[in-house]
Amino acid sequence: MEQWSGLEVYSDSVVEERGTTYLLARRDKGAEKRLGVLGDTTGFEGVRHEGSGALLCPLTAAHAAALRARLPWLRPAPLGLQTSAGFGDRLGLATPGHVRAAREFSSLPLDNNPAGQAGVAPIFAQQSVRENARTGRTPQQVLDDAMWGLFQAGWREAWGADADHLKTPADVDSFLAAGYTLYTIDPGDHVDNDAHTAPPAEVEAKVQALPWDALETTAQDVERRYLGRSFDLGGTALTFDRELLWRAAAKYGRAIAHTVYMYRHLVEHLPERSDLSGRSGVELEVSVDETQTPTSPAEHLFVASELSRLGVRWVSLAPRFVGRFEKGVDYIGDLDTFAAEFARHVAVAQTLGPYKLSLHSGSDKFSIYPIVAQAAGGLAHLKTAGTSYLEALRAIAQAEPTLFREILAFARERYEIDRATYHVSAQLDRVPAPGVLKDSDLPGLFEQFDARQVLHVTFGSVLDRFGGRLLATLHEHEGVYYTLLESHFIRHLSPFTG
Repeated sequence: MEQWSGLEVYSDSVVEERGTTYLLARRDKGAEKRLGVLGDTTGFEGVRHEGSGALLCPLTAAHAAALRARLPWLRPAPLGLQTSAGFGDRLGLATPGHVRAAREFSSLPLDNNPAGQAGVAPIFAQQSVRENARTGRTPQQVLDDAMWGLFQAGWREAWGADADHLKTPADVDSFLAAGYTLYTIDPGDHVDNDAHTAPPAEVEAKVQALPWDALETTAQDVERRYLGRSFDLGGTALTFDRELLWRAAAKYGRAIAHTVYMYRHLVEHLPERSDLSGRSGVELEVSVDETQTPTSPAEHLFVASELSRLGVRWVSLAPRFVGRFEKGVDYIGDLDTFAAEFARHVAVAQTLGPYKLSLHSGSDKFSIYPIVAQAAGGLAHLKTAGTSYLEALRAIAQAEPTLFREILAFARERYEIDRATYHVSAQLDRVPAPGVLKDSDLPGLFEQFDARQVLHVTFGSVLDRFGGRLLATLHEHEGVYYTLLESHFIRHLSPFTG
């Protein structure tokens, strides 16, 4: 931060392009930020600053679009097969902290890198439809907030924008209109979890009831494609017997059909001159992680083979891996079992792709990052969301402990209700009541399993009750927040950088 004619200017934001200077500034600590334009102000509206002559403009969607039109690095881009990480930001304030961490590891130019190149490509705008509903934000607001944050921090390299967990064509349309570059299709509602353990006769009936017209095949053709074949995965092989094949088809057949339906809608509604080539336009991720049972390597192969047959092209795929990926805490499960299964998933992805394997609910899973990084050989995507919100609460616990105590008390009240849509196992009786804690004890809650999950899953209710005060506190103490984010995400990214 530097003083400039009576303004506090974010020095990393200052850039001159074609004779016009752009910057981000505020009049004093905690004040609303403004875009400063000195030179050609066509398309911008604001108040002229007497000291500098710059036009000071509010951070509106129109001004974000105008700035993107002039500064091409402020537009999200496809990231290809580069190792990547999604930085979910439920508050719209975290991107400068994310940039600090990403700057340590990214080496991605504005064109795509081949798989395996050192560095982690960042996706700074990422929020699911469910998160948008709970925070009251729109896809455009999420993208614009990320853009203002990376402009403030002086990011000049490629970055992505992930339209996360899309379930309906209407979901796709709103993100397309905002200009997102990665579309994560989530057909989880169409996965038949019962097929995993149902009696063989019931599985057979499920197979016969599949939407074969939408799948553009028949049960007999599926048998011909898979039974009696050995699928070479480079040192290992997969074979299907009839039961394994039909369980895979019954479990994922409708999800495959829905993914194809969503993909074709996306293709049909792409803006002119966009495509799904992986080098221009937009990219696709397929997510089948939000299911009750793990995706076996054989099921992974079946899903990927059928999607490919139906013309779907994707850059990353998120199976439901073995073990538990609960919100806000480390991986729960046997690491040796995870490593063995993950290696088989890598073999499928490299043989049928290559494409990246995506870790959903991936934040704070520190024990498996080295396993993933080594086995995937760069073909990995890490998706985080609520962990940045937890770092915001950690900042508040340090800077405004009275407010944090109120938030903690309210979160404890809301937990049993708000946990309903999450896979979590925190026990409320293990989370201390705020009245028994000293101020110096509050940051320690963020190292405690149960407290992290209780605070994590109640974010929507907390924002409804405390949103204004929470955001105002973070604006006033943004340096604390950015420092915490930088440290937290360096820990996330460092295992993936070789």
